[in-house]
Amino acid sequence: MRELSEDPTGVIVSVGQDGVCRITIDRPDTGNSLSPLARDALAEAFERASGDTAVRAVLLTAAGERHFCTGAGLPAHPAPTTEKRPGDVARMLQNGWQRLVKSVLDCDKPVVAAVKGTAAGAGASLVLACDLVVMSTQAKLVESFVHRGILPDSGAIHLLTRIVGLRKATELLILGEPVDAVTCERLGLVNRVAATEDTDRVAEEIALRLADGPTVMLTLTKRLLAVSSESGRDRALEQEAWAQEVVSGTADLQEGLRSFAERRKPNFRGF
Repeated sequence: MRELSEDPTGVIVSVGQDGVCRITIDRPDTGNSLSPLARDALAEAFERASGDTAVRAVLLTAAGERHFCTGAGLPAHPAPTTEKRPGDVARMLQNGWQRLVKSVLDCDKPVVAAVKGTAAGAGASLVLACDLVVMSTQAKLVESFVHRGILPDSGAIHLLTRIVGLRKATELLILGEPVDAVTCERLGLVNRVAATEDTDRVAEEIALRLADGPTVMLTLTKRLLAVSSESGRDRALEQEAWAQEVVSGTADLQEGLRSFAERRKPNFRGF
């Protein structure tokens, strides 16, 4: 196991010989909320994993069973409002939570999340940005922005609308009611529901399976999925054709064809 960082902000990152980059939010005393330093450390971890050829899949977990991530850590006693220049809030959001969500969406490696506790606010957006999600039966997702008078941010409107459609996204965002694991699975917000004690194991098995897969093909599939809802038919098919052109030149595709002909399990090497 190669330790990349054990940041004092509470973001722990390591890369194993199995090709899985394991990222853990380790701030249970704050509900696994993310300070600006922790948020940026998490974004940097995903950005590094994306470009690290030793990484073939990413597994995101959180310490404890009560909270997965409760978003931005809000102070108990907010400081008096200070004068802001036009654009300050937008820049802060773009360079902060939007950067984090984009680092997950744009990560070249598939990202699997193990959610054992509450994911709220921007923490819910972090879950929605992941490619595959395993959720504990005791966990829940809460779009809590409305309870603080905050406009839904961190990509929440875009992500929710894309996953569950306009009508349900509207309900989740303007009512802010907790959504249990079974309902999350029914709505397509998560992929699997598992007992709390099994959540990490199930998510790790999926991450290991992906790390053993054809990395280039998985990367391009992820990219095509990301733009599929935003492209017209002709553009989507054009992108698919060029992505297939890239995959056709990989050693993994040749290995896949050979293993099929030889009736054995393929040994994908990630390139």
